[in-house]
Amino acid sequence: MLIAISSLTPCYSFLPPLTSIPSPNSARRRLFLLPAKPSRRAVASLPEPSEGAKVEYTPWLIAGLGNPGNKYHGTRHNVGFEMVDRISQDVGISLNTLQSKALIGIGAIGEVPILLAKPQAYMNYSGESVGTLAAYYQVPLRHILLIYDEMSLPNGVMRLQPKGGHGHHNGVKSVMEHLDGCRTFPRLCIGIGNPPGKMDMRAFLLQKFSAEEREQVNAALDQGVEAVRTLVLKGFNSSIDRFNLVQKYKHHKV
Repeated sequence: MLIAISSLTPCYSFLPPLTSIPSPNSARRRLFLLPAKPSRRAVASLPEPSEGAKVEYTPWLIAGLGNPGNKYHGTRHNVGFEMVDRISQDVGISLNTLQSKALIGIGAIGEVPILLAKPQAYMNYSGESVGTLAAYYQVPLRHILLIYDEMSLPNGVMRLQPKGGHGHHNGVKSVMEHLDGCRTFPRLCIGIGNPPGKMDMRAFLLQKFSAEEREQVNAALDQGVEAVRTLVLKGFNSSIDRFNLVQKYKHHKV
């Protein structure tokens, strides 16, 4: 059983650690996520295991942000939902349970347990679901992957980071508020570009992609599935660095 020790002031109060999953074979035969007693606060990030140490199959919470309902399906502001849907299809996890105001599904990528989530409160209240799920399942902060749209990136360009701010994104801002203001959780940003001319930002976010933009986004979602798989299985390594570099220049013509 791991004990988190740090000289820094954590963002959260520590909760009892997750029950260890001793081996890949036993992981296949049991429920992957073991809920803790309900708590208002999410568990703090545990330190990375040292080289040569026994690795636990610590679960991930992968949450995509968006607005619920057919009205918003396929809009720019809902690409976080689309990314979670692609992951669920790729790994065979059904999002068929409603918990903490979110559609969730439980399964695994390889031998690592994951919890997929699509908050069903509107975008500005996404943190109500993410914070509660993280606390209930005792997911460490470093294993909360938030997926959302990003206007500062060109359409279809992604960026995978271990931490960051909210960038004036109301959904991310809500999540941070429900994680006690912490920003040290991973995020996969999916570029949607900026509104053309003087177009209203809200109208732009709630607009569907053009045919060309949709093609770029669909290709990005496929690439995003592989990036998430790499992150869950190997963490932030050189493969993620290469992914970010390729994304940065993939629309540049030589």
